[in-house]
Amino acid sequence: MFKKVLIANRGEIALRIIRACKELDVPTVAIHSEADAITLYVKKADEACLVGPGPVAGYLNIYRIIDLATQKGVDAIHPGYGFLAENHEFAEACQENGITFIGPTPQAIRDMGDKILARQMMKRAGVPVVPGIEHALDSLTEAETIATEIGYPVMLKASAGGGGRGLRLCHTTEELKKNFEMASSEALKAFGKGDVYIEKYIESPRHIEFQILADNYGNIVHLGERDCSIQRRHQKLIEVAPSPFLDKELRERMGEMAIKAAKAAGYTNAGTVEFLVDKDRNFYFLEMNTRVQVEHTITEEVTGIDIVKEMIRIAAGEKLSFTQDDVQISGCAIECRVNAEDPRNGFLPTTGRITAYYSPGGFGVRIDGNVYRGYVVPPYYDSMLAKMTVWGRTWDEVVARTARSLDEFVIRGVKTTIPFYRMIMRDESFKKGEFDTHYIENNFNELLYEDEMEKIDLVFAIAAAITAYSYR
Repeated sequence: MFKKVLIANRGEIALRIIRACKELDVPTVAIHSEADAITLYVKKADEACLVGPGPVAGYLNIYRIIDLATQKGVDAIHPGYGFLAENHEFAEACQENGITFIGPTPQAIRDMGDKILARQMMKRAGVPVVPGIEHALDSLTEAETIATEIGYPVMLKASAGGGGRGLRLCHTTEELKKNFEMASSEALKAFGKGDVYIEKYIESPRHIEFQILADNYGNIVHLGERDCSIQRRHQKLIEVAPSPFLDKELRERMGEMAIKAAKAAGYTNAGTVEFLVDKDRNFYFLEMNTRVQVEHTITEEVTGIDIVKEMIRIAAGEKLSFTQDDVQISGCAIECRVNAEDPRNGFLPTTGRITAYYSPGGFGVRIDGNVYRGYVVPPYYDSMLAKMTVWGRTWDEVVARTARSLDEFVIRGVKTTIPFYRMIMRDESFKKGEFDTHYIENNFNELLYEDEMEKIDLVFAIAAAITAYSYR
């Protein structure tokens, strides 16, 4: 096992990794910006280092992080998710400096990060892919030709894309002409590479992903699926395991294809193979994420397997201690990403000081977070404040337990997605497991709610006015 692990990340995922390391009796080093200096994950780590000036740049500075790791006698780095987690140059820099990167090889990160190359590899391996092309588009003319061949609607995608950026849906030739340069420009700005390709757009699909674990000795298992269809603009909000849409036969076929995809990529450590599933239960490879996922918690709850600890063990050279037959799915789990956003105002991110924080509890309820009463939500990072993961024996039980837990969850001082999720848990379509990637846009008006914080603020304002008038 490692002597010391540096966590090249911040917030909730850094705290999650620190907890796993403590259970493995491995000391940890946290890095932080000045904005993160007094946060929970920094306090929980055995050591902490200022990573550099500015709120973001330090977390992306490969050479600074490697230098800190060397100074602290670190022999492994866990990248978490986001920032440098899927940066093959960072993984290579770790190798070159004798530090183990807790994740896949640089080659696997590079290959799966190139969506066109990933499509080519999957197609050769016999994994079904969405109809489209396996090369970057040369021109708008070529895009129009391909779109006519495969039929509208089509999706323009960034070759180096991720997180919903560099995507443009086109229903007509006119929309294709309008979006072609925009998609390329957005891809260049976001990823430093403007290549785009084209695929057939699968209408009203389910977004379903399979968790993979692979050791360095050729053993690969999947831990079942997660249904990530509750999303907005390709950003996941609520995830479910297992999917209420899949039956046993389809689950087995998709799991086999996920393992085949991992083998084709020469993959090791933890990863996620993502698929789109249409209404007729045809499934297509979407991409492979070469890191731990935000939503890994629901898989942990239904399998009892600590994915982060398994990542560390695999990186340390250990074999998987279980086989595919040992993986058993028990019950159902739901994860809600509690974001500092205002759903009634276009999900606009909100910042400010948290004036009250009361997390839910009880049987089957788990909170992964890095915030507390008095914490100031900064404008520099992702808006997620915490993840609430709930387990139940059945789908009906987990939905009811999640609804109850959301009622208990109180965060004041900033607007959050909690009241929006309360409405989803009480929506009949969701309760029946009837949802796809268009669920939120199709049901948004029905999911609107009265803003409780506005009522509370009004009460305080009236009380203050009465007090001021009384002392005139």
